[in-house]
Amino acid sequence: MMIERRQALLLPVSPWFIAISLIASLLLSMLLGLTHALWLPDVLAVTIFFWGIHQPRRVGMLIAFIFGLWMDVQQSSLMGQHALCYVVLNYFAFSMHRRLLWFPIKEQMIQILPFFIVSDALGLIIRLSTGDEFPGWSLLLSPFMKALLWPLANLILLAPQRRAHDPDANRPI
Repeated sequence: MMIERRQALLLPVSPWFIAISLIASLLLSMLLGLTHALWLPDVLAVTIFFWGIHQPRRVGMLIAFIFGLWMDVQQSSLMGQHALCYVVLNYFAFSMHRRLLWFPIKEQMIQILPFFIVSDALGLIIRLSTGDEFPGWSLLLSPFMKALLWPLANLILLAPQRRAHDPDANRPI
């Protein structure tokens, strides 16, 4: 039995748009990191996970590692902590990118939540193993906030691909 999906055809994504979205989310994550509120989501992790699902050949492990090192330097954390978490997230995205896109957004949010929990738990384990103090229970809200950002990420990052390539009143697509 075939599942019927009604979606508009998407245009190819521009590599420049991927780069700009990653840099913009890096800057936003840097701004949110200055507040030291651990419950705030890591926007860069959501963006890397999003592009890892939608464009796994363009945003691979190396991109995730480089942006993770950049976040480590910016937040003065242990070198490689964010890099490892982002690479693990990108691996999860690559391993499920074909299956996840068949589900509606609400079900996608439920399915990606465990991956964000694993990524944040990995970062916490690295922090605690190096002798850092427990940051607090508000850290547990971060994966849920990332999952709640998923519909917004879909809306914003897929918007340039949804426009008509050659708009014509006589053509339905």
